[in-house]
Amino acid sequence: MEIITNPTPVEIKKAAQALKDGHLVAFPTETVYGLGADATNERAVSRIYSVKARPTDHPLIVHISSINQLAKWAIDIPEYAIKLAQQFWPGPMTLILKRSELVKDFISGSQDNIGIRVPAHPVALALLSKFEKLGGFGIVAPSANRFGAVSATTAEDVNEELGKFLNSNDLILDGGKSLIGVESTIIDCRRNYPSILRPGAIAIEMIETTTGYTIPTNLQMNNIRAPGLLRHHYSPKADVVIDSIPQPGDGFIALADVPTPAGVIRLASPANLEEYARLLYSAFRAGDRFEIKKVVAIQPSGEGLAYAIRDRLARASSI
Repeated sequence: MEIITNPTPVEIKKAAQALKDGHLVAFPTETVYGLGADATNERAVSRIYSVKARPTDHPLIVHISSINQLAKWAIDIPEYAIKLAQQFWPGPMTLILKRSELVKDFISGSQDNIGIRVPAHPVALALLSKFEKLGGFGIVAPSANRFGAVSATTAEDVNEELGKFLNSNDLILDGGKSLIGVESTIIDCRRNYPSILRPGAIAIEMIETTTGYTIPTNLQMNNIRAPGLLRHHYSPKADVVIDSIPQPGDGFIALADVPTPAGVIRLASPANLEEYARLLYSAFRAGDRFEIKKVVAIQPSGEGLAYAIRDRLARASSI
């Protein structure tokens, strides 16, 4: 397994060819790092499930280079989904749509729908573009970590967690720390109105403004399996406790204006919501490196990104 830092166009072409040859390539997106494979190669995709220890009925998200590739993967696309794609792609948004014939059961979890997104990171977009020029159609890329664990936001995180499961032909592209730090907003677009499956940086208010629909404030599962919807997910080894008073020896995550009690180990002091999201997973990982048994997190209030942060904290704590 090779780690390539700040990959050049030649190195990105090498990574795209590795994907075409059936190998795995971990790469940065603006949300978190993904573990990529050719979305049409069943053997390569099966390695993703093996490396991540991911249940094989848990669907994957297909990453494409632009909205122009959408019709290859989805059919019966509603007008409001097109508006969302035009407004927020490239960006941290995944659309759940009715699948085309290109989508096979081994990436959809045998469901009749598929999740699709266009990431905003320049390395991811360059990789996708080069992969498509080589004849590829899309790259499936769940978060580059073991299933249910804390998502990776740096190449070092990927190597630490998955390096021992990758082989000599696999690659990790190091494009720096993920800018957003929490996974994409997932929007179910299979009906005549959109609903939120997983909150993220594309907030409810932004979706409502773009589509003209009122989005329910509660998560609408709609009998669908999609990434990140399990009750217990995004979890460090430490126990995560929300909105409690930390005791000496506990880890602590809270906005910077919240003081640290005596004897408590401060893991993150974000100045705002954007920094909170960006630092959350690295703070969890730091707590594990310090072998902290309990991490107390004070939830941010408000809507938008704060809603996504509260969702991740709730799943990490399994409350």
